[in-house]
Amino acid sequence: MSWRVLGFESSCDETGVALVEVPAAGPPRLLAQALHSQIELHQDYGGVVPELASRDHIRRALPLARSVLQEAALALRDLDAIAYTQGPGLAGALLVGAGVAVTLAAALDKPSIAVHHLEGHLLSPFLSSDPPDFPFVCLLVSGGHTQLMRVDGVGRYELLGETIDDAAGEAFDKSAKLLGLPYPGGPHLAKLAEKGRKDAFPLPRPLLHSGNLDFSFAGLKTAVLTQSRKLEASEGSRADLAASTQAAIVEVLLKKSMAALKMTGLQRLVVAGGVGANRSLREQLQRACDRRGVRLHFPELALCTDNGAMIALAAAMRWQAGLACASKATSFEVRPRWPLGEI
Repeated sequence: MSWRVLGFESSCDETGVALVEVPAAGPPRLLAQALHSQIELHQDYGGVVPELASRDHIRRALPLARSVLQEAALALRDLDAIAYTQGPGLAGALLVGAGVAVTLAAALDKPSIAVHHLEGHLLSPFLSSDPPDFPFVCLLVSGGHTQLMRVDGVGRYELLGETIDDAAGEAFDKSAKLLGLPYPGGPHLAKLAEKGRKDAFPLPRPLLHSGNLDFSFAGLKTAVLTQSRKLEASEGSRADLAASTQAAIVEVLLKKSMAALKMTGLQRLVVAGGVGANRSLREQLQRACDRRGVRLHFPELALCTDNGAMIALAAAMRWQAGLACASKATSFEVRPRWPLGEI
């Protein structure tokens, strides 16, 4: 007998809904998903406006859920549980997804499952065409989070290193803003970097030789600010600075990941989160892993960004492992700040 979980993701500026099925034997599989991005909504402001994000989640959640059920050719009565992102994220945005999910579950007399947003990212490669096996090292690069984790199983996570200030995604976005690129900055910086020379500017690689697995990107952002003020008014100069910035971020992520593999003795690396979609990072990690005989796993590009599939999957995998707190709740709370180690 299979078990079907409908998942809602609303932690920031994307509304995601997805349906995952857990068969009696075998891995979970994605039946359908729908995603609405708020990029156009926030572009005029150069970043996410929390109140606007929350209001848009309210408009999108139920129509997306109907779309997912229609695509899967299922009805509400066919669901076994409703999952939602409890945190971390924007408080108002989280409240929308949690409120919709818990209310729907109560109306259907079904259990609801609260999910950690970062655990969703961490487990998202299990929906890919080449899912990993436990144990593995995970480079988690999502929004304001950059972490290296040892993952021995569902719910069995050991923090190896994390950012002490800006995360990699923030370094991409803030540097892009300094270069006058539109929101969201990271993808635009990566595209501009394709036209530039990565060795044009001697930007710092903070904590590269620190002897530990922690990250720091605030100093890099300051260096980009200094260099951006010196730029000539030419596309070539901006492209060179974009390429140099990307090279600095990627080199730190690459070398810290290789150090984590060496420290743990593991031969499998998983990369998850929005920055995992960066082509330069993917290519350089693939070459480094090939040289070392390490298996490298990425989620599909569509699963790198925030999405409902990873939330439904995390709930399903925790349920499969006997770890899910599935309750028929009529109340809920969200956790805007929630370290992954606390789940």
